[in-house]
Amino acid sequence: MSSDTLAPATTAVELTGITKRFPGVVANHDIRIAVEAGTVHAICGENGAGKSTLMKILYGMQKPDEGQIRVNGADVSFRSPSDAIDVGIGMVHQHFMLADNLTVLENIVLGAEPKKAGTLDTAAARARILKLGEDHGLHVDPDRLVEELGVGDRQRVEILKVLYRGARILILDEPTAVLVPQEVEELFDNLRELKADGLTVIFISHKLDEVLSIADAITVIRRGTTVASLPRSEIASARQLAELMVGSELPTPEIRESTVTDRVALQVSGLTLGAGGYVPNATPESLRAAGVRLLLDEVSFEIRKGEILGIAGVEGNGQSELIEAIMGMRQTHGTVTLDGQDISGWSTLKRRESGIGYIPEDRHRQGLLLEASLWENRVLGHQTRKPARKGIWINRRKAKADTARIIDQYDVRTPGVDTLALALSGGNQQKLIIGREMSGAPAFLIAAHPTRGVDVGAQAAIWDHLRHARAAGLAVLLISADLDELIGLSDTLRVIYRGSLVAQLDPADVTPETLGGYMTGAIAATEEM
Repeated sequence: MSSDTLAPATTAVELTGITKRFPGVVANHDIRIAVEAGTVHAICGENGAGKSTLMKILYGMQKPDEGQIRVNGADVSFRSPSDAIDVGIGMVHQHFMLADNLTVLENIVLGAEPKKAGTLDTAAARARILKLGEDHGLHVDPDRLVEELGVGDRQRVEILKVLYRGARILILDEPTAVLVPQEVEELFDNLRELKADGLTVIFISHKLDEVLSIADAITVIRRGTTVASLPRSEIASARQLAELMVGSELPTPEIRESTVTDRVALQVSGLTLGAGGYVPNATPESLRAAGVRLLLDEVSFEIRKGEILGIAGVEGNGQSELIEAIMGMRQTHGTVTLDGQDISGWSTLKRRESGIGYIPEDRHRQGLLLEASLWENRVLGHQTRKPARKGIWINRRKAKADTARIIDQYDVRTPGVDTLALALSGGNQQKLIIGREMSGAPAFLIAAHPTRGVDVGAQAAIWDHLRHARAAGLAVLLISADLDELIGLSDTLRVIYRGSLVAQLDPADVTPETLGGYMTGAIAATEEM
């Protein structure tokens, strides 16, 4: 199937009567969407509403049970993403699919390498990449290693990858999830330029203000079917859009009264780690003298009971290493103290047993066994404690009963405790993890991107659980790319930049734009810390 065979039309993509069933659930039912060529068309809906399934159908990853897809006026039927690419559809996934150890050029041409006399024609590839970047305002050095790029540049590489393969219709899945405000504006400038060049963008997001900022038209999906498809001009506010999505007002992450006590729950002092890993007997000074890049550079802070400490930073500035150091997953210099006891030499399991809860930044890689049942996932990381443990065995009956409690208390929408985790939407998976980590009265909680990729309904529920836990005396380390969430939930804000804590800010008088300035290094820190 070739894009050359498709007749031009004002409607770039038309989905009619799309229905997709899985055992026990109808993911999509009679979906109807028309996307005009040369526009940004947003798709909004709760997690579990059917957005991801619909986009997988449009990109050839799944076949619909019923319905018809038209691209540029011609009927199409996709057996694989290759068929979608052949008619000019490209997809940029929420989680970047780039190889860090390859250059920008190598990542872009991977699988579509131009050949000259049987070898890679790098000159032709470089020329084409530079021209695409120039034509569409996506400037990236083709010869830089991807591991050296920031998040915004990585996203431009992903967009260039699909443009390189001839895409004229781009599907962007939660494209702003890991961007700071300045990078969001740069992305939106890129999208406006792509639109001006005649390309069509399908924009999937749960950030309603951003949808209203960039979209020309908006389709809302609820419970697997379209409930509204409107020009942007007919939607007055984010609240109106939220009501279309979930039937309730748009939540805000505001915390009102302080619950911070004078009792320190967690203290970290001088956490230091070089890029080559832990070096015994080294000091920060000796590592610097040896030219070692520091992933953590003498990081110190404390969190008191009833306090949420927010850490703001562009991804890749040491947040993951900090989490791993506190969890005992990575050996570093410095000390970690929990409730006055030095736990620096403890295993991850012992730290968990002593009361550290952990909501991981990537729920699929670090938080769940997708092929396992919900009750087995409830046990995960808690297998040595009640209610999961009975002697040397797992207490299945009590584990299942407690999973049912979490499902009820945290509104996890599922047929039952024996359902596989992979059958749940992202928001419901996240609520299960939060319910698990809040169980057993933790002394301290790491919440890494707790609402990433979840809809406004699940987001509101997660914020409420964090507020209630804070009010009950829980100490929380909050790491998030959502700056409104950080500002709204945190009692104290710290900024991490190149492995160092560079600023301490008051959430009451900081804006997302100012915070983004500190995070990118555009504003030099002057605050006393």
